[in-house]
Amino acid sequence: MAYQAGGRRPAPRPVPEGLEAQAYLQDYALLLDAVPFPSLVVDHRWDVVLANGAFETLFRAVAPHPTAMPGDNFLRFVLFHPDAGTILGAHEAGWCLPLLAQFKTTLERYGHDHELQAIRREIAQDPIMEAAFRQGLPHWLRAVGEDGAQLDGAVRLLLHPDPLLGATECRVVGETPKTLQDMGYARYTLVLRAAPRPATAPRRSRRPGGLGAHLTVVPAPEG
Repeated sequence: MAYQAGGRRPAPRPVPEGLEAQAYLQDYALLLDAVPFPSLVVDHRWDVVLANGAFETLFRAVAPHPTAMPGDNFLRFVLFHPDAGTILGAHEAGWCLPLLAQFKTTLERYGHDHELQAIRREIAQDPIMEAAFRQGLPHWLRAVGEDGAQLDGAVRLLLHPDPLLGATECRVVGETPKTLQDMGYARYTLVLRAAPRPATAPRRSRRPGGLGAHLTVVPAPEG
């Protein structure tokens, strides 16, 4: 989706209270950076609390965006950044719809959250994204089931900027220790795995917006 004029940069993320919590996050950041695969810690809004070097490498070629940088808010990146489909392969079904499903659940739980409400307004401002949320998402969930919307354990396509990897697969692994859970955070790691290369690698086109010209899970209008 193109950036909507009414959008705004997410508010600064609150720092956990207490020296012990801050020290834990500092040590956890060291652990995260020792992981060779892209890994990030997010809060319930998908604001990125921590991300390692492999995550930064994966998204290093992403163009600047006022509200949807992957290291700021991963949900906004998936939904609104025009470069998202150049890195997250099979962007619509593999990434956008599962995260929309999680967003819907989170919005129902944290309906008072101003930042979640801001994301909902930005979705509503984009006709294609609104069609995805209201029509495409229920249709897709009926087809794949609720388990199909879960990220943990899912195998997804990545178009890695490293030419030695290129079009490859990753398994999304959710691994959140209790201390992070108590802080309201969740951790996801994209475990890159070797996959047979297709005869012609998927073209890394830069789309005008998150879901392109038409949402494939919503029937195209006749005529």
